[in-house]
Amino acid sequence: MINKWITGFVTIFIASNLFAQSNDPVLLTVGGQDIHKSEFEYVYNKNNTQKEHSKENLDEYMNLFVNFKLKVREAEALGLDTSSKFKTELEGYRKQLAQPYLTDREVTESLLKEAYDRLQYDVSASHILIKVDQYALPKDTLEAYAKAMKIRDRLLKGENFEKLAAQYSDDPSAKENGGSLGYFTAMQMVYPFETAVYTNPNGQVSMPVRTKYGYHLILVHDKRKALGQIKVAHIMVKAPKGMAAEDSIKAKNKIDEIYKNLQAGQKFEDLADKFSDDKNSAKKGGALPWFGTGRMVAEFETSAFSLQNNNDYTKPIKTSYGWHIIKRLDKKDIGSFDDLKAELKSKVERDSRASKGRESLIAKVKQKNNFKEFPKTTDDFVKVMDTTIFAGKWNADKAKAFTKPMFTIGNKTYTQQDFAKFIDKNQTKRSKADFKVLVNELYKQFVDQNIVAYEESHLEDNFPEYKALLREYRDGILLFDLTDQKVWSKAVKDTVGLKDYYEKNKNKYMWEDRVEATIYTCANADVDKATRKLLNGKTKKALTSDDILNAINKDSQLNLSIKHDTFLRGDDALIDSIKWEPGITADIKKGNSIVFVQVNQKIAPTPKSLSEAKGLVTADYQDSLEKQWIEDLKKKYAVAIQKDVLSTIQ
Repeated sequence: MINKWITGFVTIFIASNLFAQSNDPVLLTVGGQDIHKSEFEYVYNKNNTQKEHSKENLDEYMNLFVNFKLKVREAEALGLDTSSKFKTELEGYRKQLAQPYLTDREVTESLLKEAYDRLQYDVSASHILIKVDQYALPKDTLEAYAKAMKIRDRLLKGENFEKLAAQYSDDPSAKENGGSLGYFTAMQMVYPFETAVYTNPNGQVSMPVRTKYGYHLILVHDKRKALGQIKVAHIMVKAPKGMAAEDSIKAKNKIDEIYKNLQAGQKFEDLADKFSDDKNSAKKGGALPWFGTGRMVAEFETSAFSLQNNNDYTKPIKTSYGWHIIKRLDKKDIGSFDDLKAELKSKVERDSRASKGRESLIAKVKQKNNFKEFPKTTDDFVKVMDTTIFAGKWNADKAKAFTKPMFTIGNKTYTQQDFAKFIDKNQTKRSKADFKVLVNELYKQFVDQNIVAYEESHLEDNFPEYKALLREYRDGILLFDLTDQKVWSKAVKDTVGLKDYYEKNKNKYMWEDRVEATIYTCANADVDKATRKLLNGKTKKALTSDDILNAINKDSQLNLSIKHDTFLRGDDALIDSIKWEPGITADIKKGNSIVFVQVNQKIAPTPKSLSEAKGLVTADYQDSLEKQWIEDLKKKYAVAIQKDVLSTIQ
């Protein structure tokens, strides 16, 4: 019976391996290392999106792939994949590439759509905050909740929200604004608060909403269609709260005078530059960055969005900063989901709501990999907790007697010692809290971190595209330094080799026909005549350009300008328009000036010097070095391509 079971197992094992081999056969062998069809197919399809999948394209890309793999093989033979520099760099890239896979992408997508849907509306709300630390003792948490509920009962009985907010809210601004937050939109408040605001009906006081700040009672006043974003310029005259009456009158008179000048036709930008007290925007004509709901003080925002057309401007308006005249420059709507998706994704990843995607992933990984925990093992840690934990100085030695398993996942077991080390390493200074609450919170962090690490360690098995991308990065890092050493830097540093390559190939770097000429630009006919006279006159020595300029520009430096150069076709339209024969051309009218050209000589094609052609020579020398390197590698490492497998690639 046992022998039959073993025989059956071996048969199944062999069959499954044969299937795997036939499903992903070896396509290429380089220096004894097998490369499977799937690896080549991935990079081929990724990099050939625009080309037809013809035999010629396939053969061409296979040639490039072979050359690439020869270099990788050499890098491995030299041990570059074992260096600490390589390992550190690859680990950095691996962490970046892993991030999109360490969250539930369906949940993330739903969060993006939820945020976009909420952005379609601006909300006006007030709140009363009862502060309580997120790690507070249970009695303190209950006390805060009970206080919030008592205030809510009073509100439901008809007491004034603003009055109770000013009296009881732990938000300092409530003393002045009665708890009012004005209008705001999605992504501007912590996620639980935002959710409560967007789900509560207008005019109703919410149940206490818990955030990291404490409990909030929320009253939603209004929901309106989002105003979008606006770009404005402003002229500001400072008049802050508490300013002396005399100075306040001066500020008002100044803004009124600016407004009159604006109405009289003076440019807004000029007035902003000269008179605005907002110096950062003044030098830009008063222009401010784009903003939307909740980004400016209410009076400024309301006035800006009330402007109906670009270039409309307000009368002077007062805010807590002073007096402003606001000019509308442009306005735009929220934009489509696709337009905002990248920006929303970035914001969601930095926001507390990102934890929903992570928590969903953790739950799925637990279920898929037989997660099992032993909850009572945390009780031992409550016994060895003391006040050092609040100062971030608790020591793992205090739990050295604890060795029980705390949870298992897959084939991995995490013990109390692992948890003790986690606490020791990750503790921070914190407010005093109940030890059991604190231990449970730390244990949750411990579990979550290791579940995510477990999933991360299996990404290559679970996601072929991740494995392929990581391999691309690995090979790319390996080749960078080696190619630099063998080709790029060598071509720059090897001056003897570069010069020798140039001498053997200098006829590849030829100048085309050129002309050596001088262009004379004269302010008027008299200057033109005087300049020609100097050029044609007989003197003891030939006059230089400086001699001519000094003679002609005695009265004005603008009389004459001279440009002497060697020109190719296409360098100068004027030079292209004349005959390239020695001599002086007729006058050419150019705007208000008169121009003529003295052609000194036409230069026949000649090789460029090494310094003149160095960029091209260096690039070609690098190509030459790479070709020679590839030839050497082909002699060093045997290459075998399975043509029958290659022909099956789609």
